[in-house]
Amino acid sequence: MTDQPVIVALNPGSTSTKVAHYVGDTEVAREVIRHDAAILAGYDTIWSQFEFRLGIVKEWTRKIRVQPQAVVGIGGLLRPVTSGTYLVNQRMLADARASLQGFHASNLGCALAFEVGKEHSCPAYIVDPVSVDEFTPLARYSGHPLIERKSLSHALNIHAVARRAALELGKPYENSSFVIAHLGGGISVAPVKGGKIVDANDASSDGPFSPERTGGLPLQQFITLCYSGKYEEKEMRALVMGKGGLKAYLNSNSATEVEERAKSGDVKATEVLDAMVYQIAKEIGAMATVLSGRLDAIVFTGGMASSETLVSSVRERVSFLARILVYPGEDEMLALAEGALRVLRGEEQAKEY
Repeated sequence: MTDQPVIVALNPGSTSTKVAHYVGDTEVAREVIRHDAAILAGYDTIWSQFEFRLGIVKEWTRKIRVQPQAVVGIGGLLRPVTSGTYLVNQRMLADARASLQGFHASNLGCALAFEVGKEHSCPAYIVDPVSVDEFTPLARYSGHPLIERKSLSHALNIHAVARRAALELGKPYENSSFVIAHLGGGISVAPVKGGKIVDANDASSDGPFSPERTGGLPLQQFITLCYSGKYEEKEMRALVMGKGGLKAYLNSNSATEVEERAKSGDVKATEVLDAMVYQIAKEIGAMATVLSGRLDAIVFTGGMASSETLVSSVRERVSFLARILVYPGEDEMLALAEGALRVLRGEEQAKEY
């Protein structure tokens, strides 16, 4: 027996559902349950997949014979909230089903956690959802009052690596100052000051282009495309998020593959990769100005942070700003478990949504 809390973490993605079992902060079991594309194609919406995914998750928990003291799910595109661990309640479930700020599989996270928690008579939580909003008033201005800049970012991983960086540097989290570059299928670059994400590019429509997203686009040309009569709204949204970036330029959403093509002498792949590096570095520089240049470190994280070539290329452009820390990958499952642990251990109080 152990006196460490037993936690189940759930992370639904577009084509898979990640599940993990923790005792304290020690991972006991993890699995990425991949869903057949043909099966998913039979569902009209993300929410019509819910019972299918719930059945798979429940089967997994029975298979490993876990009796959790808490279940924690990824937080989706909910109402704007401050960072922290939230107890899942009916208001959250309703907002998730309404897809208030967009449609994404992460919206299923709180509902999956709630149902599994109900089965095991334990609380369900989410931690640092995508909609964490700690922007300063100035960060909300877009340039027109009809459009306000929204705080939508890879908040879970950004906060997790910021805590890790503060610990490594021996600084209290509440006194730390970082620019975090989450480099994945979408790219979020955020200044984190005193444990708060005070600004960030919206990875779905702003900032650097990524493996499958356009990032910010020249507005006049984009407006022309929208009204050209060639594209429906759905197609335009896919062009920006899913069929943009590396996918649009090189017909590949794999940064690893594109890097190999560049190493093999593919001139176009080399130039596109250099352009993505250029834009990432430019965004880091812009976010450093939010902190008036006073930052403890620049932190690279996310899947593409595993690329020494990409990281070293960005480093060449931004290392004059601050020291560089690299935490490859995005260990969202551990970050979820740690958020629940802070509540179960009494280090934090669960917030009410």
